Amino acid sequence: MEGLNEFIKLVNGFVWGTPMLVMILGVGLFLSFGLKLMPILKLGAGFKLLWSGRSSDQTKAGEISPYNALMTSLSATIGTGNIAGVATAIFIGGPGALFWMWCTALVGMATKFSEAVLAVKYREVDANGQHVGGPMYYIKNGLGSKWTWLGTTFAVFGAFAGFGIGNTVQANSIADALNSNFGVPMWLTALILMVLVGAVLMGGIKRIADVAGKLVPLMTVFYFTAGVAVLIINVGEIPAAFELILHSAFNPVAAQGGFAGAAVWAAIRFGVARGVFSNEAGLGSAPIAHAAAQTNNPIEQGLVAMLGTFIDTLIVCSITGLAIIVTGSWTSGETGASLTSLAFAQAIPFGNYIVAIALAIFAFTTILGWSVYSEKCVQYLLGEKAVMPFRVVWTAVVPIGALMSLDFVWLLADTLNAMMAIPNLIALALLSPVVFGLTKPYFSTNKG
Repeated sequence: MEGLNEFIKLVNGFVWGTPMLVMILGVGLFLSFGLKLMPILKLGAGFKLLWSGRSSDQTKAGEISPYNALMTSLSATIGTGNIAGVATAIFIGGPGALFWMWCTALVGMATKFSEAVLAVKYREVDANGQHVGGPMYYIKNGLGSKWTWLGTTFAVFGAFAGFGIGNTVQANSIADALNSNFGVPMWLTALILMVLVGAVLMGGIKRIADVAGKLVPLMTVFYFTAGVAVLIINVGEIPAAFELILHSAFNPVAAQGGFAGAAVWAAIRFGVARGVFSNEAGLGSAPIAHAAAQTNNPIEQGLVAMLGTFIDTLIVCSITGLAIIVTGSWTSGETGASLTSLAFAQAIPFGNYIVAIALAIFAFTTILGWSVYSEKCVQYLLGEKAVMPFRVVWTAVVPIGALMSLDFVWLLADTLNAMMAIPNLIALALLSPVVFGLTKPYFSTNKG
């Protein structure tokens, strides 16, 4: 077991090393400039489409509204990465890591836009009449049969990664947060979680989307409001915080208090890696949800999809990072969710409980969102007959994750997460002419 652990660590160091970060940022920059910075310039158009796409439209192909497609995607992306992941990035890379998270998000908007455009364009209808799509389908249908192996590779990584990063790790985070803050026995959390997840999951993507459409906005506003309160209380520290973030992004940070010090490379590496881990731009997961959206226009769903990266990183992650920095908690020596809890508790009453509740709800919705991703990967590999057995297994694994030690699972899931990105980024680069070709005429006739 120790040998396997060391091997996975070696692979993890490579897949999250310089080549991967250059690939993620490189493809994102290539798509951003190929689209002439459209995702940033047309942010308002995306929000308009999101607002108009709140209700179901049966006249359009797809199963869920554009709004619920984004909420399903956000249910998977807004999770432990926004609370624990941001804190870990700052703990290791210093305040400058937040700057590199922002940079990752700005180029990631173009990546997420392109993923959704391709997902809708190349989606299929399965034997049950449901729309299915994602990297495995746009690789197979967009690049041709000689590239099918690449789509299969993505599906294998996606199926297994989900059980780690989208299931057991999230369940464990919920059980730990409720136990340490409220004294809820971990076995009780495990049991309740299994029942709740099973009840939602058996209803398929429509029920998951309905739950996500209600829970995600509610919890995001709740957490955002608490974070803004922390910033208002420390409003005098905000200018210095931004100055520190910008300075630390390009200069080493000396050790102080419980902070061990950090080189510029650490800020870049962990800022980019945790940013991608949080918003999933480039991983290929989100387009699986957007492929089910009720739309006849790939570009319009792409505009809605790119908002996921904006909301996840530039809003939610920023709140976490700024709260940690303005309160001075980043020098405490704490890391992960404990660091975020400390920052909130220092500024507002019951701040640690607010973080615990937010973490629990976000992690719960992540279990639901990632179930969609892994299910569609399994369906691609084994067919529709595998869907119901998958849902049973997924539900059964939840309590196991809540009760077990997950150091190795974290490592394995993080590694598989990165490996999902490799076939997806190759496909995005090769299919970029399709994205550019669809986008230009749309904005020639739609000036909004």
